[in-house]
Amino acid sequence: MDCIFCEIADGRRPAHRVFEDEDVVAFLDARPLFPGHTLVVPRRHHETLTDLPAERVGGFFARVQRIAGAVESGMAAAGSFVAANNKVSQSVPHFHVHVVPRNRKDGLRGFFWPRSRYADDAEAEAVAGRLRSELER
Repeated sequence: MDCIFCEIADGRRPAHRVFEDEDVVAFLDARPLFPGHTLVVPRRHHETLTDLPAERVGGFFARVQRIAGAVESGMAAAGSFVAANNKVSQSVPHFHVHVVPRNRKDGLRGFFWPRSRYADDAEAEAVAGRLRSELER
């Protein structure tokens, strides 16, 4: 399988690495929103968050947390945006988390898509019920 992030993780493709250990590699995004925009990937190939084994999730996000702190302080940012896509809008089919330094009035507005409201509490409760049912499976 040809995977750009696997190639970076195993050293076959160059990247500006900011962190690596036996389970995780973090490197600068080649097309950053802002300087310091970092991608955090599991070293082993997993396409989405739901494919990442449950026993690895906590350790992975502990590293994301540490990297987010480093991005904020290293870039003198007021905060950060931490996000991952699963399948839709996932430019590389290898699970990855974006850590983007943020400052007030930096040009990004909340989420990158239009937001809306539920028509009423009944609609919201119906959606919540569907999700609860899935979690009970």
